[in-house]
Amino acid sequence: MLSGEIFVEEGLITSEQLHIAQEKQREMGGTEPIARVLVNMGYLPERERVRALGKMWGIPFVDLSERMPSIEALMTITPQQAKKYRAIPLIVHEKKLVVAMVNPLDVFVVDELRMITGFEIEPLISIEEDIDLALVQHYKPENDATVRLQGVINDLDDIVHHHSDSDEDSGELEDDAPIIRLATMIVAQGVAEKASDIHIEPRKEELIVRYRVDGVLVEAMRLPRKAIMPLTSRFKIMSNMDIAEKRVPQDNRISANVGGRDFDFRVSTLPTVYGEKIVMRILDKSGINVGLSKLGFLPNNLKLIEDMANRSYGIILVTGPTGSGKSTSLYSILNKLNTGESNIITIEDPVEYELDGINQCSVNNRAGMTFAAGLKAMLRQDPDIIMIGEMRDNETATIGMEAALTGHLVLSTLHTNDAPSSATRLIDMEVEPFLISSSVIGVLAQRLVRQICPNCKTAYQVNRETLMRQGLPLDEGMGSDTGGEFTLFKGIGCDKCKGTGYKGRSGVHEIMMFSDEIRDEILNRPPAHVLRQLAMKNGMRTLQQDAVQKIMLGLTTVDEVLRVLYA
Repeated sequence: MLSGEIFVEEGLITSEQLHIAQEKQREMGGTEPIARVLVNMGYLPERERVRALGKMWGIPFVDLSERMPSIEALMTITPQQAKKYRAIPLIVHEKKLVVAMVNPLDVFVVDELRMITGFEIEPLISIEEDIDLALVQHYKPENDATVRLQGVINDLDDIVHHHSDSDEDSGELEDDAPIIRLATMIVAQGVAEKASDIHIEPRKEELIVRYRVDGVLVEAMRLPRKAIMPLTSRFKIMSNMDIAEKRVPQDNRISANVGGRDFDFRVSTLPTVYGEKIVMRILDKSGINVGLSKLGFLPNNLKLIEDMANRSYGIILVTGPTGSGKSTSLYSILNKLNTGESNIITIEDPVEYELDGINQCSVNNRAGMTFAAGLKAMLRQDPDIIMIGEMRDNETATIGMEAALTGHLVLSTLHTNDAPSSATRLIDMEVEPFLISSSVIGVLAQRLVRQICPNCKTAYQVNRETLMRQGLPLDEGMGSDTGGEFTLFKGIGCDKCKGTGYKGRSGVHEIMMFSDEIRDEILNRPPAHVLRQLAMKNGMRTLQQDAVQKIMLGLTTVDEVLRVLYA
């Protein structure tokens, strides 16, 4: 039983409040636990009572208002069993099932759950009220976003025989609740997992749903093959696509409110051997309003990027492969510049995020609205700042550079692996070297690496030679004060990070400023390695050096940097 002193030691109540509660406890006959008396008198929140109870028992506390159970975990027990045992399965981790319980010391319930599920049970303690709310939320059939998957799959039997090709093409799928619930649940789970993409992949014997979380694809569920055609049709109806056309790729954009937040989804289909593969890119409208300071820039690089953004004319290029966060960086720069005093116009393919106060245009090649055509029209609109989604060809790049030379600040992206290669890429596109030399202010190259999960972050020792053998560029003298030993960090895996050891992502950056020396050299059409050496001589920190600093700061791991930069 909890003594009241623990709450005083934790700073949750005062000694005077404890004394008053003890008096009240005596008045009530001394049978009511002091913690309950403190809660009833309003001195102690119920959350802190349960947290302290867990601490005394050595059982972690879980706040169910902040944790979304996985579909896989919810499927391990029935709604009746969940209500009977007052338990919410949260996650399946290796051979363990993590379960939130009102009374995690009830060994009979733990044994029952072990026998029912076949998993070892890892109990967590939670508030009774939160468990009751979660039972209603996650095991209520009418709740589309969290309806149980098994029930939906069972219901598929009732509707699949109604869907011959002619039925499916007629669009009658709107009335089929199981498919609607399944589609809604897949989207809601993707949003809850903070996925960037949802992949729905037909295979020979089944349908696989995978989420891209922190840049890595994770399998979420396997559905029977009978779900392929009705589910594909449902997503095509949601996206206003032609459900009768199955031979050619289609794409469209839809908006939806999930969990009280507005999202855009870019949906594309691709005909494959076993059906149409669907990929949905999740665009969180609230997630783009991030400042430059939150993108993982080290202080020196942050100053460089802010200096570039403060220039009144010239070109800023952002480079990197698909999915390296180029759009986020560009939008963050635009947000910084969007003060209401400038005319900002963008041309994108397509417009990913809609920003207030900025005029955004979308490429439409069929209608003749190409990057080059749109850019020419934009220049007649008295712009101050122009963003070009991507410099794909000579015409677009040349017009953009001429715009930079006539007093406009131009932002754009290129597909190159590092910053020095950008000049070589533009020369390969037959852009005149003097235009590149005169117009470009600087180039930002970037990648995204996963950050170590703060909940299971663990220190370990490694020596300098081991890191050097792995190809990491250590600065001279680094580690000399510790005898060549470094204290690094890694995530050992926990239920919060689903056993991965990582939670969230951060940028790794390389910024090449165009000095006079570099501008002169570009006129000679140099290879990328010559520009790299010049830039490093002028103080450029490479992607690899930036990544090493982030390893040393305990933000990411050696394995993650090797995966992203060296694979």
